[in-house]
Amino acid sequence: MGLYGVLHAGVSGMNAQSNRLGTVADNIQNQNTTGYKRASTEFSSLLIDPSPGSYDAGSVDTVVRHRISEEGTGTATNSPTDLTIKGNGFFVVKDGSGRSYLTRAGNFVVDGQTGDLVNAAGMRLQGYSLANGEPSVSLNSFDGMMNVNVAKLAMKTSPSTAGTLEGNLFSDTPIATNPPGYSLKSSITTYDNLGHPFKADLYFAKTANNTWQVTAYDASLPGNYPGTPLGGPTTLTFNAFGQIAGAPKLNFTVPNGQPFTLDLSPLSQVADVAQVSDIKARSVNGNAASAVEGADIDTDGTVYAIYRDGSRRAAFRIPVASVGSPDNLTPRAGNVFDVNPESGPAQIGFANVGGRGHIQSKMLENSTVDLGNELATMIEAQTTYGANSKVFQTGSEMLELLVNLKR
Repeated sequence: MGLYGVLHAGVSGMNAQSNRLGTVADNIQNQNTTGYKRASTEFSSLLIDPSPGSYDAGSVDTVVRHRISEEGTGTATNSPTDLTIKGNGFFVVKDGSGRSYLTRAGNFVVDGQTGDLVNAAGMRLQGYSLANGEPSVSLNSFDGMMNVNVAKLAMKTSPSTAGTLEGNLFSDTPIATNPPGYSLKSSITTYDNLGHPFKADLYFAKTANNTWQVTAYDASLPGNYPGTPLGGPTTLTFNAFGQIAGAPKLNFTVPNGQPFTLDLSPLSQVADVAQVSDIKARSVNGNAASAVEGADIDTDGTVYAIYRDGSRRAAFRIPVASVGSPDNLTPRAGNVFDVNPESGPAQIGFANVGGRGHIQSKMLENSTVDLGNELATMIEAQTTYGANSKVFQTGSEMLELLVNLKR
């Protein structure tokens, strides 16, 4: 090929450095893009077999690599819906057409129109609903996922029907005498059919050694004790070790509500160091209507809806996807990635399981771009491009000289 090979080599070198400069430009403009993974250009030589006494210039080939497996540093934020995965894995998101992708960009906010959690590219975070308990996960499929949306989970009124007490009745409490006729007073809050709170006072009276009675009264009535009770008395009997006998329950009907059963079986009677009885409600079902105030996300990916009344409820579980070769994923617009045969299929699981990282709220992953390195690469690409152009220019001048020999 001779001089024509020199010209081709010069053009090939300039094209290669143009590609390199293109990745540098992309990296620099995405330095502040959440979860962005830097790209780099790798070179490989294409040689023409030389013959003895001559040499034909070859060319250079380029391959763009995306360092997707590199983890960026984290930046703390104040938003509970800003998420990062510390370790391996990707969030699953869906675009407007319903296609699923993988991403490390966890800068999610609540969409004002739909209530879905969306990131800066408009991709909607996917998760499993916990409305029916723990979800069934398809390990190699996005089936069963839905848009994570806590705004639609406003709590509806639910009347109270059951509850449980826990705690200890101090064993050395004197037997109750009149007045006051009781040894301990506690209370629980229940809800009627319309969601109005109803407070019930619980009076405990030690009637004999290892024997107590508990009675429920309407807390809203002045001087309710010892008037007409709501329910009880229920007798509590303990053995010599302070363990309760049987499974005693206190039953009453919530005014304008439902029949209510209070489980007393977790109670004990031992000699407490504080020498006082300590009784509290372990749980009481039912609630008033309450709007969603926000969301909270645990490290295992559980999304809790936070209600105006201060309560919270598990609503979704965010999966973490992994692939066999993340650096071979196909980048797409919106800072997302698509699986392909080289990357392997997406494997779906949860945080902290199967080598996957954990999810951290109020934290964003920075891009993996080092501006100093990119500027150095840019200068090197510019210098090498100029050198290749000089090769082309010199070859062109020599070729022109050769052509002019005929004139």
